[in-house]
Amino acid sequence: MPPIKSRVARRTADLAELYRDLHAHPELSFAEYRTASLVARRAKALGYEVTEGVGGTGVVARLANGPGPLILLRADMDALPIREQTGLPYASVAIDPDSGQPIMHACGHDMHTVCLLGALDLLAASRDRWSGTVLGVFQPAEEIGAGAQAMVDDGLFERFGKPEIVLAQHVLPIAAGTVATRAGAILSANDSLMVTLHGRGGHGSRPETTVDPIVLAAATVLRLQTIVSREIAATEQAVVTVGTLHAGTKENIIAEEAQLGLSVRTYSAEVRARVLEAVRRIVRAEAEAAGADRAPTIEYLTRLPVTVNDVVALDKTRAALCSALGSERVLEMGAFPASEDVGILAEAAGAPLSFWFFGGADPAKVAAAQERGTVEADIPMNHSPYFAPLAEPTIGCGVTALTAAAMAWLETGDASV
Repeated sequence: MPPIKSRVARRTADLAELYRDLHAHPELSFAEYRTASLVARRAKALGYEVTEGVGGTGVVARLANGPGPLILLRADMDALPIREQTGLPYASVAIDPDSGQPIMHACGHDMHTVCLLGALDLLAASRDRWSGTVLGVFQPAEEIGAGAQAMVDDGLFERFGKPEIVLAQHVLPIAAGTVATRAGAILSANDSLMVTLHGRGGHGSRPETTVDPIVLAAATVLRLQTIVSREIAATEQAVVTVGTLHAGTKENIIAEEAQLGLSVRTYSAEVRARVLEAVRRIVRAEAEAAGADRAPTIEYLTRLPVTVNDVVALDKTRAALCSALGSERVLEMGAFPASEDVGILAEAAGAPLSFWFFGGADPAKVAAAQERGTVEADIPMNHSPYFAPLAEPTIGCGVTALTAAAMAWLETGDASV
């Protein structure tokens, strides 16, 4: 049997075509109907037992191949409400029929889906080299932090078995052909909140008769920025971002209320509790200082745990990645302040997690930007309307990494087959 990388190369053209198709046809969270149907059809053709509609639009592909461990490989499928501006010939022009919002695969979930299908293909083709059960989980709604829990609540592990390991990867604008990971906390916890500030509306010419929620919102936004700078030690990490601020309908009307959308990222339970309490304290205090008639309301939209790589499991997975890709292409990284819901799958299964990033950016452009010190300006990040991973060598690296990691955990498997 030839090495993984050579077997991936023979499938690259088909996978690249699939990637372009998925990129051109993105779907929002829990609306991944076309994607799920395509995934199910391909997985069935590879010989997997396929179940659709798990947790809404999730797909589970199961391949039992004798005695041995059950391993879970996960990819997310949903896109974001962003208007694509990459200029690619396969750029998305999709519009959500319900909201009228443009849709784009601005976080690489199309790439994740393709790489998992590629890995399932290689594993099915090499059944004489491993024993155990492979569970390919194509998850909906990662972008709203709800898909993993929805699949768990729909009996994912009762219906398909509990895995010995959960393996997952995410594309990032580092040099294509490389992967990066770390033991312990790799991604932050995420608390997304909607804060509603209640004012007293009126005519714009008579502000003295009102409680202006826009002024209140402005003061609150500024005060919230002191939480990290003045209440969190320099040795700890936290992020407080006000991502949305909505108020008012006309320039001469003082609105009744203003809404703030907050994103809070932390890495420890203690810091998380401290930051969230500070948010509550500041929001209430600013409302009282403004003379608001009603106390503000705080609604939690998303609550995701810290994503933690099991130290022992990651050592085993990292060795497989090094064997398949070369140790010089397996990088050590710091904790990254984004969030994921894949940890919910591992926690619910009682299994360790091995999670890593793989590069999707042009290596020459990354190197040039690093030399100039302009990486943040020149290399589009996830969630940017310009985010566009290269088809190759990104697909080849992602399929190789996921297949090698899977083989390392299957009975008689190793990353060199």
